[in-house]
Amino acid sequence: QVQLVESGGDLVQAGGSLRLSCAASSSIFIINTLVLGWYRQAPGKQRELVATITRDDNTNYADSVKGRFTISRDNAKNTVYLQMNSLKPEDTAVYYCNAKLRFTDYETWGRGTQVTVSS
Repeated sequence: QVQLVESGGDLVQAGGSLRLSCAASSSIFIINTLVLGWYRQAPGKQRELVATITRDDNTNYADSVKGRFTISRDNAKNTVYLQMNSLKPEDTAVYYCNAKLRFTDYETWGRGTQVTVSS
């Protein structure tokens, strides 16, 4: 079972920036059907998609973060990143890394990293 470990969460003021990282325990990034993603869950709310990236760097973003967040991946380091700029208090949540293989039921999650944006 591949393990995903997130890091980079912190307390930041509104308007600030953070970069989250998610490192995988094995070389799964070479798999062509792998889709990596960041999700978030705020207190009392359901987990929601933030951004995804495919093996050939096709990206998808939630409307609420378009133009502010950027997802990227480093296949050599088995790491996916989420650069978050112009942070807002409503971005406060636990951010989770996700890896899934298209056309299969395989999916795995990290344990999450807390992002808190103060007003």
